[in-house]
Amino acid sequence: MNVKFLLMAGCLLIAGCDGDKMGSGLKPGSPAPKLVTKTLADVGGDMSRITTYRQPDARMYQYSLDKALATGKPIVLEFATPGHCTVCDGQLQIVKALMEKYQPDVLFLHMDQYENPEAFKAYRVMGDPWTFFIDADGVVRQQRAGRMLYGEMELAIESVLKTNS
Repeated sequence: MNVKFLLMAGCLLIAGCDGDKMGSGLKPGSPAPKLVTKTLADVGGDMSRITTYRQPDARMYQYSLDKALATGKPIVLEFATPGHCTVCDGQLQIVKALMEKYQPDVLFLHMDQYENPEAFKAYRVMGDPWTFFIDADGVVRQQRAGRMLYGEMELAIESVLKTNS
């Protein structure tokens, strides 16, 4: 085995960025757990108290998860802790790009491990990033551990939108 490859893989595991190998996530068809999570209003508008992301978008922190599920809109729920995971940083950039296209029809929420650990537990997430696509009825339709490409995420959003058409 290539020693460099093994060292890199070990670093990713320590950093918590290899979601493909960690945790089990909620299975498709499961009801999305409804729980109160921090919003931007809860932290007095201080982004540093809700995310470790360097370029946060306030729209991802407007709703508590329970309130988002009550809106009857599909949700893209991104579990990412960019403060220790470069893959998570890139994932959130893709989420922000898709948010421009799909809001207001789809809600986009970001959960940072340091600020909403109870959400990581409820959704059975260990390691990150993890992405959940929840339909308008509050059912997890797809979940994916690890990095997703823009096109993959877009197809999942379109699928969730069609579920409730």
